[in-house]
Amino acid sequence: MAGLEGMEQPQQRTGTAAVRGVPSVEDGLALRALDLFGNPACGEARLPSRPESAATARRMAEFVVARDWGLGPQLTEHTVLLVSELVGNAVRHTGARTFGLRMLRRRGWIRTEVRDPSRGLPCLMPVAELDTSGRGLMLVDQLSQRWGVDLLPCGKTTWFEMRVPEN
Repeated sequence: MAGLEGMEQPQQRTGTAAVRGVPSVEDGLALRALDLFGNPACGEARLPSRPESAATARRMAEFVVARDWGLGPQLTEHTVLLVSELVGNAVRHTGARTFGLRMLRRRGWIRTEVRDPSRGLPCLMPVAELDTSGRGLMLVDQLSQRWGVDLLPCGKTTWFEMRVPEN
């Protein structure tokens, strides 16, 4: 590429694992997480409220959307990003020991829920161009068709829904 001589170029994923359908390392990590915490598409998966749980939740969401449900890469990418944002909020702002992740699919829609024991409501705030935080709910608002919060007797569920393209 012009002007990029000597710079390492991104590698394309064309290994034999991708060609043969052999599970990748990421698939293996996702399967381990699903075994350990449960499948969020089958019921609520309870994860520890620690920063590293965001990566686990992302792997689980990616596996469910792409592998279990067979949905497209853009929907998968957006779901993974929004899961990361909601989990980040639950971990950072609630002081809880655990949170729940649940994913539902119905005709034309997917819904993702993150449940925590705090009754504090998330707030969509205006974000300036140079702000380094506070963009999570803005992303949820922009990339999902609907989102909201359901108050529970002992906590809340923050959720988003995205339309699934009809094939």
